[in-house]
Amino acid sequence: MPLDAELLAILACPSDDHAPLREESHDGKDVLVCTVCLSSFPIEDGIPVLLRDDATPGPNGLGIAANPA
Repeated sequence: MPLDAELLAILACPSDDHAPLREESHDGKDVLVCTVCLSSFPIEDGIPVLLRDDATPGPNGLGIAANPA
C-alpha cells in the first residue's frame, strides 16, 4: 500500500544527513529507502518505522553514502 505522496515528501532518513526517502518493495514487504546511504526502514501496517535500531543499514552503514564522491 503506497504512502501518501505528501507524507513521503516530508519524511527523511534519521541519519545526520536527513536525505529524502523513496518507497520500495523488498521481499514482498514495503520499505522506505534512503536516497543517499541506501539504508531501508520498514513500513508496518502503513506506518513508516524510522528508528535507527529497526533499520537495515545500507552497504556502507546507516548515514554513510553508498556511492561516495
